[in-house]
Amino acid sequence: MTHSNENLIFEDSIPNPEYLIKSISEQGYTLESALADLIDNSISAKASNIEVLTDLEDARFKLFIADDGDGMTEKELIRNMKFPSALMEHNRDRVDLGRFGLGMKTASFSQTRKFTVLSKKKDDQYYHARTWDVDYLKLTEKWRVLVNTQEEVIEFYKKFKLLSGQYLNGIQNFEPNTIIIWDGLYKFESYLSQENRLKAIKKEISEVTSDYLSLVFHRFLESKRNKLTIRLNNSILTPFSPFPENISDLRLLPSKQALFNNEAVRLEGYVLPVRSIDESKQAISTWTTKFNSLLDLEGIYIYRANRIILFGGWNGLIRKSTNLQLARLKVDLGNKIDHLIHLNVSKSQIKIPYELRSAFLRYISELKDEAQKEYYNRGIKQFSQSNLSEKKQDLFVRKATSKGTLLEINDEFPLINVVMNSLKQEDRGKLKLLLRMINTQMNKIRHVHEDQDLENVESSISSEADILHNTIINLISAGISKEIIKNSIIPNMGIKISSLPSSILNLIH
Repeated sequence: MTHSNENLIFEDSIPNPEYLIKSISEQGYTLESALADLIDNSISAKASNIEVLTDLEDARFKLFIADDGDGMTEKELIRNMKFPSALMEHNRDRVDLGRFGLGMKTASFSQTRKFTVLSKKKDDQYYHARTWDVDYLKLTEKWRVLVNTQEEVIEFYKKFKLLSGQYLNGIQNFEPNTIIIWDGLYKFESYLSQENRLKAIKKEISEVTSDYLSLVFHRFLESKRNKLTIRLNNSILTPFSPFPENISDLRLLPSKQALFNNEAVRLEGYVLPVRSIDESKQAISTWTTKFNSLLDLEGIYIYRANRIILFGGWNGLIRKSTNLQLARLKVDLGNKIDHLIHLNVSKSQIKIPYELRSAFLRYISELKDEAQKEYYNRGIKQFSQSNLSEKKQDLFVRKATSKGTLLEINDEFPLINVVMNSLKQEDRGKLKLLLRMINTQMNKIRHVHEDQDLENVESSISSEADILHNTIINLISAGISKEIIKNSIIPNMGIKISSLPSSILNLIH
């Protein structure tokens, strides 16, 4: 129909609802990311318990997701079923995981062509329900959401309670305030046989989705203050943290922080210990989820309001590589800069702004160097750790430091003990200095050595600087030049020249 308004002539251009919804739903969602978007809404509604249940008995698979959050009045439900339900520019609480006001609709339509939402406020007795159905939209070619009758609502609720009771590990006294039902999972309907369809969705739920949700929501699942429980069919999800900070040899690099649009952006690089390469191949590992390898989990982890929105890979900054599989970068963002990082609808992609890109690259370069050192020095795992109460009788021992794992001569090795005990006190000091020089040179070659002040050196040298003093006098008497002592011998002891006492410095100047 053509209209006129003063000098303007225009006509209505109302989009076909079926075509538009199918286009909107293609936003890069997978089953697990679609479920994560609905769980975001549950968390924002202050839910403590969430159940995700599949009904696979009929040819038309169904999925239920229910939570005990605040729930919605009928008016709120009507608003939230609209496209979109809120403006992106509206101010939101810092813990609000929403973004576009599209999540529930786009996530649901990415997996099903018909979904129903039942909801009530916590103290209300009756649910209100609305249904979006693409087949109905196709038939009417109008933007109409279906209003469910109370009889339909009761039937939906009964089906959920029956299904919840059939699975194991139910949440005790769980009473949902919001229930979303996906009626038909069309991406699994393309399989020719029912058997293959069942295998595909069971694998997707028990492996891929379980791993994904345990990782993405690990901070909420770990929280002691506002603990979240997620039940996925028969299982209660166990949180998986990619940064197990209670493990002593997980190495944290000095963190960096930048202020961007009045929001703090914090970068923290972690280097996994080399032993994680072998340990990750075991059935249960601290370092990997059940169905993801170290290489899968290498890279950047971007947290937005405590929820991981991106993990695995380097978001186009550098390439993934086997020798970087021990590197992980944690980045914490607030939800106030969503428009600046170009977070997409499915919360699966971001674009790092130009102003931050160089800072990311510099920090990643440092992390890359440290991770490669750890990876290429993985052969030293055969040696004992120096902090063990009973060292193995190895010639070398390992020692963890902030620069990496040092390799040192074991001063308790039997032959060294015999030689040490056969020497006079003065000569023992010289031998200890020689062993320190060997340790220093060896770890410099491995790029894990860092010179120390004399007072911080962990050996008898720190308390007996006179040994170094007497050794220098003996070297000068033997015809060794002061330049060689100053530039070659002392630096190879791993001691900063500037930290030497004046009595020693006077000898070599």
